[in-house]
Amino acid sequence: MTDTLIKVDLNRPPTDNEKVHNRWHPDIPMACWVQPGDDFILETYDWTGGFIKNDDSADDVRDIDLTTVHYLSGPVGVKGAQPGDLLVVDLLDIGAKPDSLWGFNGFFSKNNGGGFLTDHFPSAQKSIWDFKGMFTSSRHIPGVNFPGLIHPGLIGCLPDRPMLEMWNERERALIATDPERVPGLANPPSAGTAHMGQMRGEARDKAAAEGARTVPPREHGGNCDIKDLSRGAKVFFPVYVDGAGLSVGDLHFSQGDGEITFCGAIEMAGWVHMKVSLIKGGMAKYGIKNPIFKPSPVTPRYDDYLIFEGISVDESGRQHYLDVNVAYRQACLNAIEYLKKFGYSGAQAYSILGTAPVQGHISGVVDVPNSCATLWLPTGIFDFDINPNAAGPVVQFDGSVDMPLSPDLR
Repeated sequence: MTDTLIKVDLNRPPTDNEKVHNRWHPDIPMACWVQPGDDFILETYDWTGGFIKNDDSADDVRDIDLTTVHYLSGPVGVKGAQPGDLLVVDLLDIGAKPDSLWGFNGFFSKNNGGGFLTDHFPSAQKSIWDFKGMFTSSRHIPGVNFPGLIHPGLIGCLPDRPMLEMWNERERALIATDPERVPGLANPPSAGTAHMGQMRGEARDKAAAEGARTVPPREHGGNCDIKDLSRGAKVFFPVYVDGAGLSVGDLHFSQGDGEITFCGAIEMAGWVHMKVSLIKGGMAKYGIKNPIFKPSPVTPRYDDYLIFEGISVDESGRQHYLDVNVAYRQACLNAIEYLKKFGYSGAQAYSILGTAPVQGHISGVVDVPNSCATLWLPTGIFDFDINPNAAGPVVQFDGSVDMPLSPDLR
């Protein structure tokens, strides 16, 4: 029987749990210790710690305080791990908690986090997804059903102090270039809502004031939102502190490449069964400064896609030099406009791209001035044919079912 080293009670706030934290800092104590070669299970909250509810209102998405996230289980100390090593993590299995067989997807309002397409979808909306074994469907988005590729959106090791200071310095400098931007350019430390695991007193307060937010991916891994880090994947993490300090959370039942809705996959509470080992001195041996991984051998099998192109020319017609971000946004917008012809609202189409196993590809970055990105939409997730034909699209829905909407009140 594999030991569950960290348990979470979904009926209690995550701040009551000393084996959970929501900041990166080298002084956060290890929640537990394991030996190289050990396998173990960690339970996790959803990334909001249970703030988002299974209901038909998006007020919770609109009103959430994003300085509270993400709630991570850990850190797990690995005995013998030293700076410069590689921590090898085998993701043996991942699942939803049996008492929480549902997940959520949402768009944050532009004034509270925004998202990839926030100028087109500025208000808070959400969809709820029910899990039936390996498949999921939503009462808010008819006509789609697909298998999940469950994965941790966020996993990584603790930074050392020089790395933490580098993160905070460069993100402060970025914010200073446009401090009034909405949404903000980065997320600075926020001591008031920091949950620092077992830390208490002055040490806790000092660490909370400088602890890095968990929002972006960084050199140590973190919030990379890579859907292929599913059961069977193997990840090689750089180690920066004694014991490594492995933490995990932000589990997704399914996600499209890019997690474009920001609250952007099907977010869920769950558990991760993993095994750890070490490659001593592995960072120097292999020239690694960011994690590398071998993907899961388990993937949803689709062999028919409708592929949407986008180039680095924005909605206003402005040219951007080889900007893949703009190109992928255009590919997503093109796919949304296409799906609207079948009766989906723009929000429903956007949510499909954020939750279903769509693929995003960088298709060209050499032909100046336009980069080209593509979005691969599997046709098999739909209950009807979405392929173009001479007769034109057949409207499937009358608009009576849509995602809950909560306009910004500020």
